[in-house]
Amino acid sequence: QVQLVESGGGLVQAGGSLRLSCTATGRTFSSRSVGWIRQAPGKARELVVGIKWDGTRVRYADSVQGRFTASRDNDKSTFDLQMNDLKPEDTAIYYCAAAEPHSRYHYVSDFTSWGRGTQVTVSS
Repeated sequence: QVQLVESGGGLVQAGGSLRLSCTATGRTFSSRSVGWIRQAPGKARELVVGIKWDGTRVRYADSVQGRFTASRDNDKSTFDLQMNDLKPEDTAIYYCAAAEPHSRYHYVSDFTSWGRGTQVTVSS
C-alpha cells in the first residue's frame, strides 16, 4: 500500500489558477496508476483525472478537459494537478488516490489508497 499526502488548494477567484501536489510513500508507487478525485457538497465523487502508472496515458473528465493538466514524477513519487481557468463549480474537496499495482484506473472504485483531501474553493 502507499500513503498519500496532498498539498496546495485554497481559495481563488473564478478564472484563477491553483496547483495541487501529492507525495506518496511506499515502494510500489511507480507501478500504480494515480488520480485526483473530487467531491462537492451533496454530490457524488468525481474522477477528475487518472494517470497511468507509467505516465503514458492521462484521462480527464469532460468537465475539466482543456483546463486541468496532470503529471507525475515516478523518481520523486509525486503527482500534480495544475488547475487553470477555475470555475465556481470546481469547488470541492480534492483527493489524490492510487490504484492497485498495474490495475485499472478508470473509475473512482478502482482507487484503493487515498489522501485526506484538500479544499479548493472558487468564488464567483
